[in-house]
Amino acid sequence: MHAISFSKLSSIDIFSSTTSLTPQNCPKFPTPFPSLLSNFPSWSHPLSLSARKSCISVSSKSSEAEELSPPEDEWLQKLPDKKKPLYSHSLPCIEAWLGSLGFYQSKDDRAVWLVEKPDWHAQLSLDVTDLYIRYLKSGPGNLEKDVERRFSYALSREDIENAVLGGP
Repeated sequence: MHAISFSKLSSIDIFSSTTSLTPQNCPKFPTPFPSLLSNFPSWSHPLSLSARKSCISVSSKSSEAEELSPPEDEWLQKLPDKKKPLYSHSLPCIEAWLGSLGFYQSKDDRAVWLVEKPDWHAQLSLDVTDLYIRYLKSGPGNLEKDVERRFSYALSREDIENAVLGGP
């Protein structure tokens, strides 16, 4: 077993905007399989570390997301039995299922899904512990106020689907 000297690590100031990692000042860590790393080229460009430059900008354009994610049909085929509790479904499966029911994902919050049915409009939220559906008074129908219902992920997908699509 190898010991790591933290005195070597502290000599690199990762918050300095002028410090860059090169093979000379980068700490060496033992690898159990050095032959696997021999196929990779050595450092040709030093990496520059900066406290300000450490953030990576990520774009969430829908066209890029569609290119990177597998087709929705693939996830629909992977759906567990409709009698199984919703907690046994993966998030991509739940998202594909919601899309198949006519819901579309909010651009502002990826945990919020919206649907516009002829008789009502609703907002569905995938919370940590429960699924919430809010039927909106601003949609068609004669709701006096928003109506919210909460469903446990322990309920079956079939039961949640019937309750949600049943409307307010």
